[in-house]
Amino acid sequence: MTKILAFPQMGNYYVPANYLFSHILNLKIMPPKKITKNTIELGSKNSPDFVCTPFKYTLGTMIECLDDGANVVMQFGGGCRYGYYSELQEQILKDLGYDFIYVNLISAGKADIKKIYYKLKELNPRLKIVKSLYYLLIARFMVKYMDKVDDYIRHNIGFEKNYGEFEALNGKMLKEFSKVKSLFELRHVYKKYFKLMKNVQVNKPLNCLKVGIIGELYTIMEPFANYYLERELANYNIEITRFTNVEYLLFQKGSKLKKYIKEAREYIKYNMGADASDNVARTLEMCKQNYDGIIHIKSSFCTPEIGAMPIISKICEKYDVPIIFFSFDSSTSEVGIKTRLEAFYDMIEMRKKK
Repeated sequence: MTKILAFPQMGNYYVPANYLFSHILNLKIMPPKKITKNTIELGSKNSPDFVCTPFKYTLGTMIECLDDGANVVMQFGGGCRYGYYSELQEQILKDLGYDFIYVNLISAGKADIKKIYYKLKELNPRLKIVKSLYYLLIARFMVKYMDKVDDYIRHNIGFEKNYGEFEALNGKMLKEFSKVKSLFELRHVYKKYFKLMKNVQVNKPLNCLKVGIIGELYTIMEPFANYYLERELANYNIEITRFTNVEYLLFQKGSKLKKYIKEAREYIKYNMGADASDNVARTLEMCKQNYDGIIHIKSSFCTPEIGAMPIISKICEKYDVPIIFFSFDSSTSEVGIKTRLEAFYDMIEMRKKK
């Protein structure tokens, strides 16, 4: 029987994941399912009531993939209790009657490179270390380039003269990324498209509105989970800053977290778990840099962010920077989100004019 691998989607990061697994594993890769209302309904129906939203989204995606013929499911996630959810998700899927191989790359919220290698070796007994490391390096730089491009787009997409140019170029770049054969070719494609994006005409005033986005990682990085909030902000001609991405989480957070806690020592002394400490420190940083507003988004029942919210509010009150909190779950009203966002924009625009 042909092994067909599937894994949950989170933004465009399925591109480097697809690339890596298709080159090192001798099996068929199922393209990640786009999240829809049906995905949320499936996940919510089969999840505990008070579990966080990312659990429901990823479980719903797995069910859809298994229904479409996948027989190997891979899960990865960590940093908070989500790192412990794999065992529960596996049991739920088996109780639903699915016959599949479940590969959990995160154990007790942590990644063990040696264990990951042996788990992948079970899927492909011919897995070669040198080849795997080479394609892992390409995937790693792919993530880095994607995040650099995304940061540039966020700062400028609200001011492009021809609507949709940035997204169109980004889509073409990701398609070419998935076909590269070497690190050199990947870098060439990245430079080509970054240059094209810098040539996109923008009409950006020097004193434009600046808004920072902080919060829980999954809800921030999966656009469907936050109802494409960044796209909505761009419609208001706002420069957007978002710190949380895969490049930071995997390759920078370990070395920077102590520094952030030290910088915010007036408000926190210890790591609060997940992204909470980062968000407190980022709030302080943005307040000192005179941002026009801050948006905090999270999934419902996200304990670390619930703990961080009063501290974030206190910092914003001290520096007189507007803050708005959004909490997303399967029953959140998209109309309600857009209405509150519009009101927040009206407020920060009036403050800016004064």
